[in-house]
Amino acid sequence: MTHIHPFIQFHFCPKCGSSHFVIHNEKSKQCQDCGFVYYFNPSAATVAVILNDKQELLVCRRGKEPAKGTLDLPGGFSDCYESSEAGVAREVMEETGLQVTHTEFLFSLPNTYLYSDFLVHTVDSFFRCTVTEWEQARAMDDAAELLWIPLDNLRPEDFGLESVRKGIEKLLEKQP
Repeated sequence: MTHIHPFIQFHFCPKCGSSHFVIHNEKSKQCQDCGFVYYFNPSAATVAVILNDKQELLVCRRGKEPAKGTLDLPGGFSDCYESSEAGVAREVMEETGLQVTHTEFLFSLPNTYLYSDFLVHTVDSFFRCTVTEWEQARAMDDAAELLWIPLDNLRPEDFGLESVRKGIEKLLEKQP
């Protein structure tokens, strides 16, 4: 599969605003006026894998585009000056009201996320999260609904974002 580099979305130098912003190499563009070289790198995003004591996975129904109405896992973009572990804990709190007490990195996957007609490239880090009082979970922020789904009832095709769908597939491969 051939990928078109996302820097084609940028036509002006982010430092000086010049329109003389040209391809420098396969990973960057350079301003011919001020000399600034911009490397377009993916944004950091996090995904929470939360299991209750019945081995059910906490799943959200997306309340907003992209993929509104499809299943998702709690998570989102990391903020500036925030670790991925802190970001996943904040996102879980914002979307479910649950407090994360422990995180364990599982794996990461590349993804794209269409936001306001702008394609954002991300690296989604999946974390197994331990939470307190999981039975108190409630849908908040951009989660329209929360569901506890037994692992053997998960269907990757019900998840609207590609990296989460692939993440669910990886999680199911690891199940006995």
